[in-house]
Amino acid sequence: MGSASNRTPRAVAVNVLKGGFGKSTTGINLARELAERNGQALLVDLDDNGHTTFNLGYRDRYEGENHVQDVLLNGADPQNYIVSVTDGLDLFPSHEALEEVETNLKSAMASSQRLSRNVVDPLLGDVYDYIVVDTPANRGKINDNALFATKNLIVPLRPESGWESGITQTNKRLIQEARQYFELELLALVPTDLSERLDQSTRDRNLLRAINSRKELEPYVPNFAHLSESDWEAIDTNEYDGDLPGIRHRGSIDKAHRARKPLRDFDSECDQLKCYEELAQIVEQGRVVR
Repeated sequence: MGSASNRTPRAVAVNVLKGGFGKSTTGINLARELAERNGQALLVDLDDNGHTTFNLGYRDRYEGENHVQDVLLNGADPQNYIVSVTDGLDLFPSHEALEEVETNLKSAMASSQRLSRNVVDPLLGDVYDYIVVDTPANRGKINDNALFATKNLIVPLRPESGWESGITQTNKRLIQEARQYFELELLALVPTDLSERLDQSTRDRNLLRAINSRKELEPYVPNFAHLSESDWEAIDTNEYDGDLPGIRHRGSIDKAHRARKPLRDFDSECDQLKCYEELAQIVEQGRVVR
């Protein structure tokens, strides 16, 4: 458990302007570890694909009353729509009509401040010490709301073609634009779903090499994905004996989704839980600590 005396309530968005990069998996398991360590956390699903909501077993909420509209546009109490996932972890579900919410936000007063005013501000610190927001993979008012409300960002990256454009667009079209209007902190870049060798020219190697060698990216690489130059030398001479870096592909992670559970509740012995634990620490600390 985290130390209550050292705890600063914090909200964070899991965001990258590219679909299929593991936002939902990252958000679910980060929020679960924050709840495990601190006693209470809220996961807010604002992605229109609803994967987070489906993967936690609440498809009925996705297809029912448009509670997101009621809360963001009409000021309804979000606690009326929050559901329990497991001890300490709650969910504000997504909804199939988020496109309608997006459209209506464009003409609303203080349109980028609704999530902050109606959800995060009243709940953060009083009801939940940590709030994690899963976001859409495209620019828009819902994404603007997520960034303004949390002011902290975690970016998941998968080792596939397009990861570089994903982070470039996220930096240019989200982070840099947002910083013209409010403080926004990048907390971590998270390589996820890795499965290939590193001693050959694979996508895993290319991704890890790039983020660890670029001065502007390396400070945001979690320790579980951090490789020094001496580590790379050891990898290339078959002398590396450390843990394989990044969040590795595991059947348990996929099976947990099908079982409608976070990873910890499906397989508490999975070796990748330590990565999500470190992500929780990064959110608690507000940065990567070497």
